[in-house]
Amino acid sequence: MPLPTGVYRADQVGSLLRPKDLLAARDQAEEGKITAAQLRELEDKYIADVVQKQQAVGLRAVTDGEFRRRWFHVDFLKHLSGIEQRGAMQSTNISVGGTMPPRLVVVDKIGHPAPIQVDDFHFLESHIADKGTITTKVCIPSPTMIHFRNSRETIDEAAYPTLEPFFADLARVFQEELDDLYAAGCRFVQLDDTNLAYLCDPKMRAEAEERHGDANVLARQYAALINAAISKRPADMTVGIHLCRGNHRSQWFAQGGYEPVAEVLFKELDVDVYFLEYDDARSGDFSPLRHLPPQKIVVLGVLTSKKAALDDRTQIISRLREAATFCPRGLDQLCLSHQCGFSSTSEGNDLSEEEQWAKLRLEVDIAKEVWGDDLSA
Repeated sequence: MPLPTGVYRADQVGSLLRPKDLLAARDQAEEGKITAAQLRELEDKYIADVVQKQQAVGLRAVTDGEFRRRWFHVDFLKHLSGIEQRGAMQSTNISVGGTMPPRLVVVDKIGHPAPIQVDDFHFLESHIADKGTITTKVCIPSPTMIHFRNSRETIDEAAYPTLEPFFADLARVFQEELDDLYAAGCRFVQLDDTNLAYLCDPKMRAEAEERHGDANVLARQYAALINAAISKRPADMTVGIHLCRGNHRSQWFAQGGYEPVAEVLFKELDVDVYFLEYDDARSGDFSPLRHLPPQKIVVLGVLTSKKAALDDRTQIISRLREAATFCPRGLDQLCLSHQCGFSSTSEGNDLSEEEQWAKLRLEVDIAKEVWGDDLSA
């Protein structure tokens, strides 16, 4: 069975370390010292460069590094109408530097007034010369990111007296964005979701139940939401989902194996491929992979983007082979990646760009050793 379109034995979640000049320019744009057009010009320059660097290390799923974003989710979701950014989230988990993500609240009916990622996709695609062997990968947040950390009080009751129409509208706007991306030529979209993984953490699960009720019901509600959001995608558009337990300046925020959500994740969620965090003991053992259907793929994040040191090749290969024992079709159902991106927020993880590229080169080398030179087979 071939891999789904856009999935490779050596793959990546998507975000990459931002150049210092670009970080400074984003600050200047937010302070009104340069225009949005000037910022975009600089983004274009560095994205064109990072596209070539990804291909040079051997990656075949190529992203824009999320160079146009400060936060992996906010910079997409804020373009939906009916959603406003108000203050910052409150959490019992304190991040490095005290940084907290912006709080998004629903103030009116949710709408999708214009395509969000299409222009960015066109630019990225235009810098990939060999479209026959390279996939232009688009990463967007999961629709659950609007709901999980909020409460009923942050969803306007005049717009949504009950939550059923809220979830229906949320699914519809994602359907519209996927339609726009498909029409533009996109054939691979990844949904980035922290929340199903957060439901594996006992403390976060308990906090979620205080806000939203039974966590088992919530997990199934999220699976239904995601399924509705991707339900109208054409057969030749691949959709993946990435689960993460937090990735800010090399810091994590949740821990716990996948068992609490495994059956929902693998048996109810209608995605083609799973990008799963598995770089240390926080993610538990590989036994939840026994629920993986034989027609689906897991990109196993046993490498880490949180540390500068190179992962141990022998240990990584051993872990891949261990995970394969739980999969119906063994190694054929697995690919390799780091557990998350290198820069889920603009600050990035604690390593240099040179160390980042060395880690990605090692990943490609390991994948070729395990599966052979053809990373699409």
